[in-house]
Amino acid sequence: MRVVNVEQMRKIEERAIRDYGIPSLLLMENAAWAVVEEVRRCLAPNEGNLSGLRAVILAGKGNNGGDGLAAARHLVLLGMDVSVLLFAKAEELKGDAALNCRLFQGTSGKLFAIEGEKQRLIARYALAQADVIIDALYGIGMRGTLPSLIEDYVNEVNNASACVIAVDIPSGVEADTGNVYRTAIRAQTTVTFGLPKWGLFLGEGPAYCGRVSVDPISIPKAFLEDPGISTYVLTDDRIREMLPVRELKGHKGTHGKGVLIAGSKGMSGAAVLAGRGALRSGIGLLQIVTPLGIAQDVDAGLTEATVWAAPGVDYLNEESWPVILKQAEKAQAIAIGPGLAQNFEFAVVLEEVLRTMNCPIILDADALNLLSEDPSLFEARNGRGPLLLTPHPGEMARLCQCTVFDVERNRLDLALTKAAEWEAVVVLKGSVTIVASPDGRAFFNPTGNPGLGTGGTGDVLTGSILAWLAQGVSPLEAACLGVYLHGKSADDLAKNHGWSGFLASEVADQLPKVRHSLELKMS
Repeated sequence: MRVVNVEQMRKIEERAIRDYGIPSLLLMENAAWAVVEEVRRCLAPNEGNLSGLRAVILAGKGNNGGDGLAAARHLVLLGMDVSVLLFAKAEELKGDAALNCRLFQGTSGKLFAIEGEKQRLIARYALAQADVIIDALYGIGMRGTLPSLIEDYVNEVNNASACVIAVDIPSGVEADTGNVYRTAIRAQTTVTFGLPKWGLFLGEGPAYCGRVSVDPISIPKAFLEDPGISTYVLTDDRIREMLPVRELKGHKGTHGKGVLIAGSKGMSGAAVLAGRGALRSGIGLLQIVTPLGIAQDVDAGLTEATVWAAPGVDYLNEESWPVILKQAEKAQAIAIGPGLAQNFEFAVVLEEVLRTMNCPIILDADALNLLSEDPSLFEARNGRGPLLLTPHPGEMARLCQCTVFDVERNRLDLALTKAAEWEAVVVLKGSVTIVASPDGRAFFNPTGNPGLGTGGTGDVLTGSILAWLAQGVSPLEAACLGVYLHGKSADDLAKNHGWSGFLASEVADQLPKVRHSLELKMS
């Protein structure tokens, strides 16, 4: 599914109205029904009866407020006790919003114009009694800080016990950046229209939007699939299309050979976990090159892989190159970095690998740190073959010579800019991982949870991407498969463990199960 910025969404809506003759009022009505359906899901998922329940709608004077007023009318007709807190005078509303305000006033619902402190007690009582609160204050055009009066009511909403549903995007969250200044509505669900907006996946947006429900509101499918939109959110359906199909006559030789260069003294576990991620993602043959001093530990921790001890008791050094060269000769993919340690003697070997190997290469962890110390290593690759980088925000900051704050405030643009500059697929890890391609495409990954914030999970991800590359998947799709299935494994584990306590090794072991569940739905 494509993801859009504000300008793109507005152009889509304008085309639907102009070229198809779809009345803007119909789009607003469809948006309202989408909100009503979410209220049903929230309050009455089984019987669907909303009679007697209480709803409070916070409405602004724009089209977002019009969506809320239309939803309020439908909820009254469904038997709910509905109060609208209108943060404007009714006569200030224009067009479709004004019409929906008049239609709501013709129902038994209550409308309160909020002008200041005088209405605070009424609003506070209504919010405290509500079963559901609908945020229709600001739409996707909002920028910057909320007005102080609005902020006070937003805080009241965030302290309420009711289910909170945001219309299109939570008020206070910028639709293009996900930035929040001081405060914003914290929604359990955001019902967004046409296509999801960048801000639902960037910055602080994911912490405020809750579950995202997308409704096309009758916009023609051809407009929503405009090839000019190059930013996407990964879905089960898209991932199924990327999964390689195994042939009945397949064997370990046809399922790909990958070389993992990893480990150092005290970090044998990183090599083991990366290898486990690769094996659990279906690689046929895994060769691990690791320092002599820990080779026995890695071998014992991962009996299904072949472990090659390279010179260097504690760390890989320049003498490890002949071993790497021999094992990588027939490899379909190479991954370098998990647990490697910042041993600058290895930089010479890293340069040789980048310069001589034609197969796809993943650089992770300490390989990225070596790259940040000597950016000229990028020149060694010089179009030799596909390159993938998997930085977390700290590593990205070092690579870009900026702060982590700069990275987090500019995730999408930075990932796309650097993917083009470095001629690499960039996997910028985070609460919503971004996979950026040199050709300008970017994918937001919606899977995963804070349980992945534990040692070793990044190593598992690197191994998984290595496996997909070895199986012949393109670099961009291998990265997408890796991050999506990795996050989905964590989501499955969270159903039993919550967001803490499960292990990186368990994430690896869950990978075949989530892949298989997608394959079953495909058959």
